[in-house]
Amino acid sequence: VQLQASGGGLVQPGGSLRLSCAASGSIFSINDMGWYRQAPGKERELVAGINRGGRTNYADSMKGRFTVSRDNAKNTTFLQMNSLKPEDTAVYYCNAAIVVDGGVYFNEYWGQGTLVTVSS
Repeated sequence: VQLQASGGGLVQPGGSLRLSCAASGSIFSINDMGWYRQAPGKERELVAGINRGGRTNYADSMKGRFTVSRDNAKNTTFLQMNSLKPEDTAVYYCNAAIVVDGGVYFNEYWGQGTLVTVSS
């Protein structure tokens, strides 16, 4: 099983980016999917999460600016980021709880990270 994140890049303050994360491999079921970020010199922190039914949760500083969504048919989650600020600069990681084919329990998988830089 692999998670492949994409969509990062350089954007000016106030701009927008949309990140995608696709899970692939021998997947039976995906429960929670989410996004985390890690800025230089800081610990990794939760950005947003979404369960299979579409219920979402956000870190307080992202509410109203970021929107997490998913396409269960494509095993993909998205993070729409608007009104970006320099302090949003970080490596963004996707995360998913996955049961593999033939498995019973959910295991946690991480994507490789995609860099978002907000700068003028």
